[in-house]
Amino acid sequence: MTGQSDNGVDVEVLVIGAGVIGIYQLYRAREAGFTALALEAGEGVGGVWYWNRYPGARFDSESYAYGYNFSKEIFDKWRWKEEFATQPEIEDYLNFVVDEVGLRDDILLGQRVVSATFDENTAVWTLHTEKGDVFRARYVVAATGGLSVPHYPEVEGLDDFGGLAYHTGAWPHEPIDFTGKRVAIIGNGPSGSQILPVIADIVEYVHLYQRTPTWCTPLNNKPIHYDRQVWLRENFEEIAQTVNTSISGFLHPLSGKFSKDDTPEERQAFYEQMWAAPGFGKLTMNYFDMTTNKDVNSEFCEFIANKIRSIVKDPVTAERLIPKDHGFGAKRPPFIERYYEQYNKPNVELVALKETPIVRVDRTGIETTEGHRDYDIIVYATGFDFGTGALTRMGVRGKNGLDLSTDWEDGPSDFGGFAAHDLPNFFFPGGPHGAGGGNYPRYGSFQVDFITDTLIHMREHGFAVFEPTREQQDAWMNMVAELAPRTGFSAEHSHYYGANVQGKARKYLLNPGGRPKLEEVLAELTSTPDYGGALDTIAEPVSA
Repeated sequence: MTGQSDNGVDVEVLVIGAGVIGIYQLYRAREAGFTALALEAGEGVGGVWYWNRYPGARFDSESYAYGYNFSKEIFDKWRWKEEFATQPEIEDYLNFVVDEVGLRDDILLGQRVVSATFDENTAVWTLHTEKGDVFRARYVVAATGGLSVPHYPEVEGLDDFGGLAYHTGAWPHEPIDFTGKRVAIIGNGPSGSQILPVIADIVEYVHLYQRTPTWCTPLNNKPIHYDRQVWLRENFEEIAQTVNTSISGFLHPLSGKFSKDDTPEERQAFYEQMWAAPGFGKLTMNYFDMTTNKDVNSEFCEFIANKIRSIVKDPVTAERLIPKDHGFGAKRPPFIERYYEQYNKPNVELVALKETPIVRVDRTGIETTEGHRDYDIIVYATGFDFGTGALTRMGVRGKNGLDLSTDWEDGPSDFGGFAAHDLPNFFFPGGPHGAGGGNYPRYGSFQVDFITDTLIHMREHGFAVFEPTREQQDAWMNMVAELAPRTGFSAEHSHYYGANVQGKARKYLLNPGGRPKLEEVLAELTSTPDYGGALDTIAEPVSA
């Protein structure tokens, strides 16, 4: 530590968030010789895997591809139990890593940041937390992630309900007993879809309230047996190289072909293979043109639709579960074991909100335009304020009056998905435009590595400030605007556009160019010692 006062600690690098990316950033900063500290709002580490502890919560990326690969020793020591680990195992793993690399004392828990202000004269950030503590740092890395602010449905009476009500993104630590209970699940994204199969057999009844159907396909999970464990350890270097450099960040083998390479009959057989593929493999292992060729995407969607019709016995329910407004991949598809099968059970019912909207929540349950239903438990599986939620709620104020709470109301403007003009020495890996779909930790870790290498470069060459120029930021945002309509993740009514939050600007929040475009932009940026003007030796003085 560089210094200490009665109400705060001064460090060179201050990390906000101790989730997957925050832990890695803290590790990299400390290993690079910087004094570093992390502030975490929760009472434990893990980020999204600390808060999302609802029944059925688990990875839908392979455990060994999602986890860290900066250390072979850590990779060898930890034995994942399943291809797609459950939340308790994930939380245990992240605590294991924190202890293995000795970060526990550098993480302050229960410290929610409420303001972060840049001093233009000293190039120092001052942060205040809810507890009243003050921290000053040269560099701030907001590793707050895109899924950290739960979004509740915009319906009347949420606070009037007299039973138990929880959001999947803010689940209590105490177990919730669903046995014999009358349950409503509002939302059919990944979390709502994960909960349903876990509780369906023990509740009195459960109704899932669906606004828009999604293309849910099987996760195809399985245990990791001894032979697989041995293979993983023997091939660590190859695995790390593949997931760290592939576009998707997964270990999935590519199909090596376009749809035109197969006959219609061969494509149907290939789609059967995709149905049996693990998780995101249905995107990454599919035909090269599946997300860009509307005809082949429609053909694959019709294949899935027929699967749904063959599984769900009631034809009306089956049709309600089939998306009509987007192709496969345009929204984030859930990968769930035995989801559609639940609707064949007499105590499970789908409520189509476009046909019977919710009027209000009251003391005993939910009223729709069709009538009233009584519940003991309501589960809000309605997602997050994706991309910008945490960043715009921390009171971040940079140069020239920049205030993220207001200046990003019409959508975020940034550079590389991790920095912004008028926010000197402030980084947000995994932020808006900070991921291109696929395995989030691999993309976020790449950004963390660039941030840390930049800080080292600055230290070695006498630079004090990193701030993208206006021109660099505009060029990046122009790329986003140009490529967003061409990407497979382009449904404007999805959370990728903030469409799940009423009143939020409809702006694309991923990096449509993916990692290749980011690598290209960063290579150009670092081609000069001063990063094309993004680096300076002193802070820009305050205007008179």
